[in-house]
Amino acid sequence: MERDLPLHLADMTYPEAATLRDAGAVGFLPTGATEAHGPHLPLSTDVIISRTSAERAVRRLRGKGRAAAVLPPLAYAVTEFAAGFGGTISLPLDTARAMVRDVILGAERAGFAAVVICNAHLEPGNLQALREGMEAAREGGARVAFPDVTRKPHALRLGDEFKSGACHAGRYETSLVMAAEPFLVRRTIAEKLAPNPSSLSVAIRDGKESFEESGGPEAYFGWPADATEAEGNALHDVLADIYATAAEELLEG
Repeated sequence: MERDLPLHLADMTYPEAATLRDAGAVGFLPTGATEAHGPHLPLSTDVIISRTSAERAVRRLRGKGRAAAVLPPLAYAVTEFAAGFGGTISLPLDTARAMVRDVILGAERAGFAAVVICNAHLEPGNLQALREGMEAAREGGARVAFPDVTRKPHALRLGDEFKSGACHAGRYETSLVMAAEPFLVRRTIAEKLAPNPSSLSVAIRDGKESFEESGGPEAYFGWPADATEAEGNALHDVLADIYATAAEELLEG
């Protein structure tokens, strides 16, 4: 029965959701932002990436007989670096941290045995909100993991552009969106974008606080013209493996 359920909790009826509670399911929580991702990708890019990788992680666990579902994504976050671009909506750190904590605790009260945060928005303020929200949820009794893909060993598995730090709306993210929602990529624009090797990681270490200051006047970094759907599918599989492994470690721990 469980394998026939929708992947997403929000698509289930309450009797279907109750079967997850009874089975001690893992909830995968996609997190992202509503922010600029170059002139060629949608504002929902981070949510698309985290949601798609979470879906694949759910399939992996269900294939092993473990109950799992994708929780409704968090689409708002701390996103001050993109504040100067149209459509970007940023939350204060305190609000974002409390939202992460309370959603995780809410999932625990709803019967999920564990929660894994699947995050694609890599701004330092957001990472801080996720880490601190997770710790607060743990103090409240929840079992939760946050495999931070910006850190080793995960970062080493996500390609050269990702490791360079020049990976906002570049080849890495454009490939991931191509694989998940191909019609949302403005390909004719992406193909004409010149490489931007400016590293956001270096800029952040140097104290920069916006995409413009960091060398990204069009809100992209990296090589978007080189993106492919095949690379995106391979990257989603890597991310799904990272998240599914974190879930199994929680359940076995």
